[in-house]
Amino acid sequence: FAASLAFFGTVSSGLAGTSGDNGSLNLALDDAPVAGKVVAGDVRGCPTYAAVRQKSMDGFDVGRYTGRWYEHAYHDWTQFAEVYDTTLDIDLAADGRTWVDDFAVRGPSPRAAPASWRGSPVANGAHYPLYGTLDPAKPGELEEKGFGNVFPNYIVDVVPDGKGGYADAIQFQCLDAGGVRVFEGINFLSRDRDISPERLDAFFDRAEKAGLAPYGARRDQMHVVEHAPADFRDVENWWQRLW
Repeated sequence: FAASLAFFGTVSSGLAGTSGDNGSLNLALDDAPVAGKVVAGDVRGCPTYAAVRQKSMDGFDVGRYTGRWYEHAYHDWTQFAEVYDTTLDIDLAADGRTWVDDFAVRGPSPRAAPASWRGSPVANGAHYPLYGTLDPAKPGELEEKGFGNVFPNYIVDVVPDGKGGYADAIQFQCLDAGGVRVFEGINFLSRDRDISPERLDAFFDRAEKAGLAPYGARRDQMHVVEHAPADFRDVENWWQRLW
């Protein structure tokens, strides 16, 4: 009983945006002038891809972008703060124009909910398929469908891995209505499960250079994602059998 209370308390804190950082705050707080007084640096609505696209995207090859990515930080008020071990497995359909993204999470993390994480229905992971349409004339820019919505997904910046592929990437999603943002998502992605603090710092620097800070790419507006160890074994208990 105590474990179940702890679990539901964890979930409710994520819904309420009271998990301890500001990444759960509603995006309207920084979408002036709806939020109130306009101050220097405020922005309204969503930027174009050209406004945020970085020079690193010159010559971008989506075929080299496929495979496993580990998410290391995100801004997305629709996600629980307690999710962890988030991965994206990206593939292209045979037509070369259809993007398939297996978005996977676990949660809550053992660190966030030590008394209850083993009882979570997604302790062993949950998968959410996302589908995108690629336009060869617009590399790095796609229309993606998932969670009941269609939204633009911009690959803003990539870091070459020195072997013909990409080591790190920043993705950005934004939706607006009447010039007011209704959703914004930012993903810091790496091919590596574990990265150094300096490498994470570099993500923030590149995001700021791309102009993403006003859309949530600030340290107080991004969730840093924990990752399970490579030898993680699925949880086996009566909760998991019940789910």
